[in-house]
Amino acid sequence: MMMIMNAGSRDIRIAIAQVAPVYHNKAASLTKALELVRDAAGQGAALIAFGETWLPGYPVWLDVCPGAALWNHEPTKEVFGELRENSISIAGPEVAQLAAAAKEFQIGIVIGINERVEQGPGQKTLYNSLLTLSPDGRVANHHPKLVPTFSERLVWGPGDGRGLASVDIGEARVGGLICWEHWMPLARMAMHQAGEHLHIAVWPTVNEAAQLASRHYAFEGRCFVIAVGLMMPTADLPDKLPHEVTGLWVERGGSAIIGPDGRYVLEPIYDREELIIADLDLTKIDRECMSLDVAGHYARPDVFSFSHRIVP
Repeated sequence: MMMIMNAGSRDIRIAIAQVAPVYHNKAASLTKALELVRDAAGQGAALIAFGETWLPGYPVWLDVCPGAALWNHEPTKEVFGELRENSISIAGPEVAQLAAAAKEFQIGIVIGINERVEQGPGQKTLYNSLLTLSPDGRVANHHPKLVPTFSERLVWGPGDGRGLASVDIGEARVGGLICWEHWMPLARMAMHQAGEHLHIAVWPTVNEAAQLASRHYAFEGRCFVIAVGLMMPTADLPDKLPHEVTGLWVERGGSAIIGPDGRYVLEPIYDREELIIADLDLTKIDRECMSLDVAGHYARPDVFSFSHRIVP
């Protein structure tokens, strides 16, 4: 889907990869990601965003497969072993190839990963992380999810605060949060202070509650929110874990773009795979900041004190 550019605007073209990975297959998923990066860059995008734990897929089986979250459940342990085997490390070859593609095509990449640590503390734990790769080929930001939500705690460990930041991608500053972090007021405030122009909000499916959170974030932060949803065919659910899910999709997308006034620039798209292309006018941020700036003129630092402590 193409958005029309406005005369006199300061536009940035972005892409959303609402496309399913090759589930629990990091090599095939990486190949697919690189193809999508190349396609987005070929259409002039300065940034492409993938959904939550896109590499190599979200563990939705915890929620939709009865018994999956039981203690010491052998089939679940087998599926977790597959996930861990196909998870990636920051220093690994998959991130290196993504960084090389970002540099080759001069495009920023934001992608959710299942992260494994190869050495030192935590090397047996997985993390739900969001990576930002800059057009010069750097890992510009690395944000592990602060608190895995509910049953997710069986799969991922808690992250730290080092990635609560925004980074330059050309003329825009880009930041992001993962799923329920959008209901953490202090995490939001840390990101608002980071001065985002584009906020990448990654979710499994961007359902009604997630749409509400994404729109609120855009209104509160006076920024564009790119809400990115996953696509996952029901057929990708592990055979080892029985389920009664019907329909083609178990994760349905719902990707959308919200402007700094809280209104949709792009309405949610459900139940189809698509490389979404849109042009965003960054001057809208300047206009909307007149009425609200929660980290600036609408703050009261003489009354409230906020400090973002970076955890080593």
